[in-house]
Amino acid sequence: MPAILLLCAVTAERLAELWLARRNTEALLANGAREVAPGHYPAIVLLHALWLASLWLFGWTHPLSPMWLAIFLALQVLRAWILMTLGRRWTTRIIVLPGDPLVKTGPYSYLSHPNYLVVIGEIAALSLCLGLPLLALVFSIANIAILSVRIRAENAALTGLRDVAHT
Repeated sequence: MPAILLLCAVTAERLAELWLARRNTEALLANGAREVAPGHYPAIVLLHALWLASLWLFGWTHPLSPMWLAIFLALQVLRAWILMTLGRRWTTRIIVLPGDPLVKTGPYSYLSHPNYLVVIGEIAALSLCLGLPLLALVFSIANIAILSVRIRAENAALTGLRDVAHT
């Protein structure tokens, strides 16, 4: 039963985030923003959908590991900090709004891409919390592969914004 409650909470969180991301994306695009490198986005969606479905399929009857649950919950605090820091600029896509300065507050004052570190940690921690080390390994490797593409694309887009801001 605890695993089911946890999976329900994570599923609800992810659905709420998709709603928020869509709302923010639409508002940003309406204000002149543009999407960069959308080609990898379906792979990200597929990866996360398969990961969550796999957790439900294989983990719903497992007892929870208190240590991994604590790590996962700590990552949720970091996730909330990231979302609050980015505010209306948070989205699941790479959306750039020319003229907007880069965010350099909150976790972004310490790291360039804190959200991706949180996601890497979440995939591993939640899988391990449910006693699924193979899922942690497989989805972590797949996630890192996709993020390597995404981070390069995002860095290129952000570099373009910095160049525009300094001309």
